[in-house]
Amino acid sequence: MNENLYSLFESRFPADRARPLMILEDGREISYGEAEATCARYASLLAGLGLAPGDRVAVQVEKSPEALLLYLACLRAGLVYLPLNSAYQQGEVGYFLGNAEPGAVVAQPRSMPWLEPLAAGRGIRHVFTLDEHGQGSLVQAAGAASPQFATVQRASSDLAAILYTSGTTGRSKGAMITHRNLASNATVLHAYWGFRPDDVLVHMLPLFHVHGLFVACHCVLMNGTAMRFHAKFDARRALADFARSTVFMGVPTFYTRLLAEAGLTREACAGMRLFVSGSAPLLAETHAQFEERTGQRILERYGMTETGMLTSNPLAGERRPGTVGFPLPGTSVRVVDDEGRACAAGEIGHIQVKGDNVLPGYWRLPEKNKEEFTADGFFRTGDVGTFSADGYLSIVGRSKDLIITGGYNVYPKEVELAIDELPGVAESAVVGVPHPDFGEAVTAVVVARPGATAPTESEVIAWLKSRLANFKVPKRVFLVEELPRNTMGKVQKNVLRDRYAGKGA
Repeated sequence: MNENLYSLFESRFPADRARPLMILEDGREISYGEAEATCARYASLLAGLGLAPGDRVAVQVEKSPEALLLYLACLRAGLVYLPLNSAYQQGEVGYFLGNAEPGAVVAQPRSMPWLEPLAAGRGIRHVFTLDEHGQGSLVQAAGAASPQFATVQRASSDLAAILYTSGTTGRSKGAMITHRNLASNATVLHAYWGFRPDDVLVHMLPLFHVHGLFVACHCVLMNGTAMRFHAKFDARRALADFARSTVFMGVPTFYTRLLAEAGLTREACAGMRLFVSGSAPLLAETHAQFEERTGQRILERYGMTETGMLTSNPLAGERRPGTVGFPLPGTSVRVVDDEGRACAAGEIGHIQVKGDNVLPGYWRLPEKNKEEFTADGFFRTGDVGTFSADGYLSIVGRSKDLIITGGYNVYPKEVELAIDELPGVAESAVVGVPHPDFGEAVTAVVVARPGATAPTESEVIAWLKSRLANFKVPKRVFLVEELPRNTMGKVQKNVLRDRYAGKGA
C-alpha cells in the first residue's frame, strides 16, 4: 500500500474529474482533472531534474492556484515541501536554504536579484519563478512535461514537509512533518467537522501556513469538493461568498473585520453551516458579537506547526468561548505541573500532547528533540493551560513567550536580536500586548547605550523593516532608561505587558 498523502487525497477525488476543485475570483474554475494533470507536469519536471524522493523543495511565493498544485506535485513526487512566508527577507531565507539544503527553489520574480546568487552560493542549481498570477519560469518549464505521473511510493514515516518555526533563541527550527502526521490529521478533521458532499469552503488564508494549507485545503481534498479560492482576505468578498458557500476558516482578525461590515447579518450567513477560528486566541467578546449578528457560533480549535490540530470545540454541542474544546480523536492531551504530575481540573500547567499527528522531531537537531519530548513520548508544546471539570481545554499563556499577531507567530528573541544590532541600542525587550484587530501587537521596549544618541521609534521600525518580515516589526517602540528585572536579573516581561497594555496600536 502506498502511504503517500497524495494517494489518500486521490482516493477521495470525485469520480467526475470535471467537477471544480478551485473557483477563482474571476469566476474561472480549475477542475480536479486539470489539477491532476498540472501537478503531474510539475512532478514530472522536478523528477526530471534529478530530484530524488526525500529531497527538499523550498517555495516562497504569493498565493495562487499554481502554488497549491506545486505542493501536491511535491507530495506526488515524494519530495519534501518547504513553504516559506512570502514576507521573509534575504537574511531569513538564506538561513533556511543553508539549513534545509533544498534541491530546488521556487520564488517570487522580485526576489531573483538576491535569491539567485544566494542559491548559487549554497550549491542550489535549480531556481524557478512563480508570481501571484501563476506565471513564471516554473510554469513555462513544466509546459512540455508529461501530464501523467505515477505517484511515488512513500511510507507513512517519510517526510512530506518541513515547516520552520522560530525558537525563543531566535534560531529557527525545521519541524519535520510526515505523511502519517498529515494524513491522520486530515482524516480526523474531515470527520470531526462533519464535512458533507455539498460543502463549499471559502479559502482566504495564506498557503505557507498550517491553517491555510494543511487544515483548509486538506479538508477540501479529503471531501472531493470545491473551495472559493482568494489571494487574500477581503471582508466584502467573504460576505458575497457566504451566500453560495457552507464553510469558512479564518483567524480572529478575519472575524473582527467581518464584524465591522454592516452586511454581516443572519440573512447573509443563512446558508453557512460552519465558521472555524484558529491560529490565535479568539476573544470571548468577538465570539458573542458574531453569534448575536449572525446566529452562528464560531468553532475555535487549537493546534501548532509541529502537531497540526490538537483540540476542537464540538461540531454538535456547546462551543464554549475562551476554550479550545476537547482533544481530537487519536490525540492525547495532558496538563502537568513542573514535576510532570497531572494537574487536577482547574489547575494551570504545561500542555503536553501525543498522537499520530505529532512531529517526530526537528530537522537536524537531535539534542533539541531529546528536550522537546518526555520519557513516555509526549511533546512539550510550550503552552500553558487548564482543563475544566467537564474536559474543555483553555490556553492561558505561553511559556515560550510566543506572540501571535494576526495569526502569525513572532518569537521575541528574533526581533530583539535585530533591534540590538542598531547603533545606539544597549538592549531591548519585545512583548505582545492585546490588540483589537490582530489579537496581539508586537511591542518593543528599547534602552539606549549610555552617551549614545537614542534612536527614535521611526528609526527602529525602519531598521527592522529592512531585516524582518513585516508582521514581525513592532507596531510601537518605547524608549526607556532601564528594563524591569527580577532578583535573578531576568527581564520581567509580564511587567512590560501590563505597563504597555492598551498602547500597542
